[in-house]
Amino acid sequence: MTPAGVECFERVMGCEARELIAWLPAALPDAEQRVEAAARRAYARFPQGTLTLAWEPLAPRRIALLEIPQLLVTFRYVGVGEDHRRWIQRRFDLATQRGGG
Repeated sequence: MTPAGVECFERVMGCEARELIAWLPAALPDAEQRVEAAARRAYARFPQGTLTLAWEPLAPRRIALLEIPQLLVTFRYVGVGEDHRRWIQRRFDLATQRGGG
């Protein structure tokens, strides 16, 4: 259980760190952003609170001859209300989707 006003969860994403970092401006356009690539962290400040992203590379996923890079990404929201957090996360998810349809 997280303290009131804090929401934290993990997700496996099929990308490399450089791709995740490149997606952040479009994924979090309303935030003041800071990336610390060597520390594997990114910070987004909103008027309502903050989002910290931390990532760890995982072994690539292999499907036959296809190899997909993977990151374990931790999302930590502090001070962001539930409705706004869902809106931010939905926008993030849409901006970081791969092809398909």
